[in-house]
Amino acid sequence: MANDHDKQSALVGGPNYSIILSHAAPLPPNTLEDGMLAIAVAAVSLNPVDTKMTGGYHTVGAIAGCEYAGIVTTVGAGVSERWDVKVGDRVGAAIMGMNPRQPSIGAFAQHSVAPGHCVLKLPDEWSLARGAGIGNAWYTVPWALFYALGLPPGPKLQPLGDWIDSFGLKPQLGAKVMLNADKAQSVLVSGGSSSTGTCAIQLLKMAGFNVVATCSARNMTLVKSFGADATYDYTDRNCAGDIREHTGNSLRFAIDCISTPETTQLCYEAIGRTGGRYVSLDPFSQTVASTRKVVSAGWVLGPELVGEEIAWPAPHGREANPIAREFCIAWNITLQKLLDQDHIRTHPQLVRNTGLEGVLGGLEEIRAKQVSAQKLTFTY
Repeated sequence: MANDHDKQSALVGGPNYSIILSHAAPLPPNTLEDGMLAIAVAAVSLNPVDTKMTGGYHTVGAIAGCEYAGIVTTVGAGVSERWDVKVGDRVGAAIMGMNPRQPSIGAFAQHSVAPGHCVLKLPDEWSLARGAGIGNAWYTVPWALFYALGLPPGPKLQPLGDWIDSFGLKPQLGAKVMLNADKAQSVLVSGGSSSTGTCAIQLLKMAGFNVVATCSARNMTLVKSFGADATYDYTDRNCAGDIREHTGNSLRFAIDCISTPETTQLCYEAIGRTGGRYVSLDPFSQTVASTRKVVSAGWVLGPELVGEEIAWPAPHGREANPIAREFCIAWNITLQKLLDQDHIRTHPQLVRNTGLEGVLGGLEEIRAKQVSAQKLTFTY
C-alpha cells in the first residue's frame, strides 16, 4: 500500500535505465481535466515496448506501463455524458507510460488516469485481468490498417467507416482502396501470433479481407483459430515465395507486427509483382524499403492516438496529432460496440496474481524472449 496520502506503489524509472518498485511514487493529479477519469488499478498487461524504455526514452521517477484495468474512482467533466462511464464501473484502458510530460501517470501503479476515448467499459462476464488484455494493440492496429494502409473498414466496423468518409481522411500511403466485390483481397499479417497480430487478423476478417499470416510452426493452430485463412512458417526459406504462389503474385498489402529487417524483407518479397503498401508498427529498415520502389511504406505510433505531444526522442517524438485523436474517438465507439456484442477475442493471457513485484520479473522474461503467443498479465 502507499505510505501516505499523496504517494503510491508503482514501477518507475530508476538509475541506469532500470525499472524499480517504489512505494513513494506520486499519485496522479487530484484535479481531472475535462474528458479524463481516474481509476484504481487492479490488473496490468505487459508489452515488448515496456522493456525498451532506455536512453532518451527513460525518465527517472516516471511511472511505466501502458495497459491496465480497474475500477473508476472519479470522472472529469463530460465523461459520463459522452462515454457513459461513471464511478464504480469496471474498465480497461490504454495510455502512454514512461511519459516525460506526465511522469505521475502510468499503468504499473495503484492508481492511474486515462482519457475517455482510450477507455472501454468491460462486459459483466469479463474479469479485470481479461480487461487488461485489451490494450494498445486494439488502438494501434486499426490506425495502421484503416489509416496508413488505407483499407476500408466495411459495414461491420461502424461508425469508424462513416467517420472516415465524412472527415475526408487522407491515408498515409495513398488513396483508399475499394474492395473487389467478386473476390476478397488478401492482406499479409507478419507476426500473426503476437498480440497485435491476432488483433489484426480479427479486424481484417471483420473488414472483409482474406488473411495470410506468418508465425512459427508451433503457433499455426493458434493463429488459424483467430481467423487466418492461410499460415506460413516465417523460418522457412521459401516462406515469401509460397505466399506469392498462394496469392497469385498479387498481394498488395502487408502489416508487419514484428518490425525487424528480416520481417520487412519477408513482407517486401511476398508483395506481388505490381507492388503495394507496407505498414510497420515501428520504424523499419530503409535499406530493405529501397529495394522495391513500387512498394509504399510507412509506420505508425500507437500513443499518437491519445492526441497529445509525445516527448520521446526521434523518430518517435512528435507534436500532438488532432487527426489521430479524432480517429481514436470514432474508433473507441466502434470498439466498445464490438466488445458489447462479443465480437472480439483477446490474445491468450498468462495471468499471475503476484502484483507489481511480479511485473518486474515479467519484464525480464520478455527481455529474454521467454514469452511466445501469450500476454503476461498481473493482478494486484
